Amino acid sequence: MPDALISEVEDYKSLYKLILNEELDLAIMDVNMPNGTVQEAIDYIKIRQPELKILIFSSQDEELYGMRYLKMGAGGYLSKQSSTEVIEAALTAMLTKGRYVSEQVKEAILLESLTGTAKTSPFEALSDRELQIANKLAEGLPLKEISNQLNLHSSTISTYKNRLFEKLKIRSIPELVEILRMYNQ
Repeated sequence: MPDALISEVEDYKSLYKLILNEELDLAIMDVNMPNGTVQEAIDYIKIRQPELKILIFSSQDEELYGMRYLKMGAGGYLSKQSSTEVIEAALTAMLTKGRYVSEQVKEAILLESLTGTAKTSPFEALSDRELQIANKLAEGLPLKEISNQLNLHSSTISTYKNRLFEKLKIRSIPELVEILRMYNQ
């Protein structure tokens, strides 16, 4: 593993500031950071530092969401449940090749290429922001707190909530929690 200088940011705004001021080799992003979305961050990085390698680090199901983030432009997806050895292998692969794909994601890619179908989840219909808000609602956070964390107006959060409830065909937070649990979110 090569020597590394590591910087940590608390939200997407801080990430953008860091990218403007420093030349980075690897960005490791959590999908639930406040003040932005993964797609916005990937797009920003591709414009400002196109050579910067992007690894998504998340607790979301690899088979369901790894492909989603790879298609957005990330170089890899790593589960927070990964062992130390897997994390080290992923970091080495990202720094040397710019890509990391776990065995689970490889299987999902193979399945999709052979059958034309992928493992599906109702969450695939949600935007990054809707998915981010769904997870925060399931954590029990009130709309006002979510709006403060994401730096959005509470009416905007309410609109996202209504939209994601409609897309998931649910009517309550307990239903949301249950469907998140079913799909290992």
